[in-house]
Amino acid sequence: QNSLFKMASLAVRAARSIVSQGARQLSTTSQLNHAKDDIMEKWAPEKFDKHFIDYFNRPEIDGWEVRKALTELHDFDVIPDPKVVEAALRACRRVNDYSLTIRFLEAIKIKCGGKKNRELVYGYIIKEVKPVLDELGINTPEELGMDKPELFIPQPEYWWEKKWYDDYNMDKKVFQY
Repeated sequence: QNSLFKMASLAVRAARSIVSQGARQLSTTSQLNHAKDDIMEKWAPEKFDKHFIDYFNRPEIDGWEVRKALTELHDFDVIPDPKVVEAALRACRRVNDYSLTIRFLEAIKIKCGGKKNRELVYGYIIKEVKPVLDELGINTPEELGMDKPELFIPQPEYWWEKKWYDDYNMDKKVFQY
């Protein structure tokens, strides 16, 4: 027993000396790989929309829960239905987070894709939710002048692509030095 105790003591001291010399410690626990929960992606569109509408319409919802739900909604590869957008806008207004309403509208616009799709899909969504925007006193990012960058100073020969000028309705020739 005494020799067994001495061997265990030597092993502990050897391990401590290795650690003290800056060696990396090894983890003895294994991490579990959690696959993304894709249950909601298998839902019918009506059930998916109803889930978010019901969540946003909860009277006791707070600002953190609104942001959580908007993040979750944004993580899915869908452009939300106007009814979901209306519920989300009302929830943002209930928690008095005007900036979140603007960021949510900007995120929808980005999810619509390229310029042509943005004009069609985003235009449709704004047209459908316009009564709610007016009721809640919310301006669109375009009405606030946030659809164009404030400090837009392109470098024509350096990195700025031609298509970006088109996206912002600017002429590349004007900015040549």
